[in-house]
Amino acid sequence: MRRGADEGAMGVRPGTEEAAMVAQRNGEGPVTGGQPGTEGAAASVPRDAQPRVGCSVDADGRITFGLEVPSATRPQLLLRLRPKKGQPEKTVHLLDLEPAGDDRRRAVLEPTPVLAEGRWDVYLIGEPGAERQRLRPGLRDLRALVDGNLRDRPSPVAVRIPYVTKDGHLALRSWLRPAHAEADGIVGSTRSATTTVRARLHGASLSEGAAVRLRLRGGGGVVRTLRAQAEADGRTFSFTVDYAELVTGGGSGNRVWDVFVQPDAEAPLVRVGRLLDDVADRKEIFVYPAATVGDAVVRPYYTVDNDLAVEVRTAG
Repeated sequence: MRRGADEGAMGVRPGTEEAAMVAQRNGEGPVTGGQPGTEGAAASVPRDAQPRVGCSVDADGRITFGLEVPSATRPQLLLRLRPKKGQPEKTVHLLDLEPAGDDRRRAVLEPTPVLAEGRWDVYLIGEPGAERQRLRPGLRDLRALVDGNLRDRPSPVAVRIPYVTKDGHLALRSWLRPAHAEADGIVGSTRSATTTVRARLHGASLSEGAAVRLRLRGGGGVVRTLRAQAEADGRTFSFTVDYAELVTGGGSGNRVWDVFVQPDAEAPLVRVGRLLDDVADRKEIFVYPAATVGDAVVRPYYTVDNDLAVEVRTAG
């Protein structure tokens, strides 16, 4: 568990990629754009002149933003769902910035309505009709998220994590899923070439016939089925992946197996991953050792969406 704060974030691990982003966020470079409410619409403001916005998150996912907006008339925060490459901007969410003393303003993003899954960029609109401006991060109090995996979540499972983008701006990472299996323990053995995972199901319960499915990405329906060892609470379970079973019979070359749990024989698959804490991007932060099986190197890892997968690569 992490406590304390620095200028950028409460709960950031020293030496991590996120901490490096915080340290570098004062770099130079303009932000360009067009009209308000359209893709790329942002005022051309040097980065060191862009306003800073701080935020805090409570246990229910409520995010409170605070920033200084001198001489503004009816300012708003605009949250923009980042479109996929080549796609138009479609989804925005506006929050009124209310007076909070002196030149400070405050806006609250309530737990409902939930945000669609994806990455949301945060902008300031200083007054009606003004171009939107990107915002640099101020203090981020994420302490309420650190132990988020200890609370049971109803369906749909909605998660929001403020983070710093690679170009030094504030954004939100959100997930919205009918159910989710939170991995809270991954123990690998290079000697036995296995990994044991412990996870807890949110938004659903385990029943007779629950199983773990490893599905070969792009493999035309190839699946490996593992036993889900359920605990008495009907939500917590564990399973062990034998790497040799993923190396043989799954084709040749590099490949990836995505990890799911099926709560009962008729239920839809639920993705196993790690979403319920304060880390928005864990792929490069949580790195697990690889084991050699024949001419292959196998390791578990988190994807760009923080989902659990197992990678098989040809050695050499």
